[in-house]
Amino acid sequence: MNVRTPAPLRRPLEGCRVVELGSTVAGPFCGRLLADFGADVIKVEQRSGDAVRSMGKRNHGRSLYAASIFRNKRNVSVDLQKPEGRALVRALCEKADIVIENFKPGTLERWQLDYATLSKANPGLVMVRISGYGQSGPYSGRPGYGVVCEAVSGMREITGDPDRPPARVAVSLTDYVTGLYGAFGAVVALRARDETGRGQVVDTALYEAAFSFMEPHVPAFQQLGVVARRAGPRLPDNTPNSLYPTGDGRHIHIAAITNPLFGRLVQAMGQPELAEDPRFAQPVARSENEDELDALIGDWTSSLPVEEVEAALQAVNVPASRIFDMRDIFADPHYAARDMIATPPDDELGPVAMPNVVPKLSDTPGRIDWVGRNTGADTRTIFEEELGLSAAEVERLIETGVLFAAEPSMPDAAAKSASTGGL
Repeated sequence: MNVRTPAPLRRPLEGCRVVELGSTVAGPFCGRLLADFGADVIKVEQRSGDAVRSMGKRNHGRSLYAASIFRNKRNVSVDLQKPEGRALVRALCEKADIVIENFKPGTLERWQLDYATLSKANPGLVMVRISGYGQSGPYSGRPGYGVVCEAVSGMREITGDPDRPPARVAVSLTDYVTGLYGAFGAVVALRARDETGRGQVVDTALYEAAFSFMEPHVPAFQQLGVVARRAGPRLPDNTPNSLYPTGDGRHIHIAAITNPLFGRLVQAMGQPELAEDPRFAQPVARSENEDELDALIGDWTSSLPVEEVEAALQAVNVPASRIFDMRDIFADPHYAARDMIATPPDDELGPVAMPNVVPKLSDTPGRIDWVGRNTGADTRTIFEEELGLSAAEVERLIETGVLFAAEPSMPDAAAKSASTGGL
């Protein structure tokens, strides 16, 4: 008796066509989120390749970063400097539900790939425009990378230790946040289109995405004149909520900000009397005396190895964790139980570890079907099948440099069978 493998569940964005013109991180991450939930994302690259392909570590000459952030996408390579190339991309966009772009404002208008032009033929189109400073305003023409726009947002001023220059997170944090806002805006715009039949522009600025995370500090300045500054591992006015050394040279972050949590913390420390100490009995008092309190907690954590500190705090349900590095993550049972590290296969690289799909939907989960493909891997099939060009015409465009085609990093048949399954 043959047992049939059940077909994968339909994902919520299946049937949605996306053209990704964005590059580097914010645009591709936006497209990756949509692709994970079933959108048919066609990534358009120049022959030289997206900048991500030169970022991060490499194996067998392949970008491991690109293998993850370009996953689940089909890939074409088009020279947008050539009129014929722009015309081909325009035709793809006129059949799309969503276009993602993160060129400098004004670029699409010069290329006649702007929303006003595309929406004449495709009034339901949603265009996600990602830029440093937005499509309007005096800074709109400035070039902007995520980390530069973090500086404008105020986020960099509060990142790091107070006795050192502003630090940064060692990933493209603001690009990811902006890509997330772009994907959210695209889905909201599609929902609005269901009601109106019309698409719209999702204007997503890097500095605004970062600034939105400054929420507690905005009214504090307007109402009280307080300028937020770097606080190291602490969360200002929220004590104890900081990083403490352990006896084996590790660090643990402890957050025991409410009275019940604080009572359990000092019980674990063997100093229950601290809960009644006027300096620490209430949240405001704890924040006013955080140096003294952090010193007491640090003395306790420094007397024990990190495993014992964690065990003592877990036993009384105080939120705390050692600072994980990648070795901790790969060995962690919770990551494994939640299937948070996916390993889709690749012909050249073998299984490629990458973060699995987030968020986890109970009925229509996302999944990873294939790793990021090489630049131009799908050029021939897409322009022949989607736009009806003949094989001879596609070859002519390749020969003249309008298009570029490369072999896929994973054959389509293998890619479609290589799913990580439901989450």
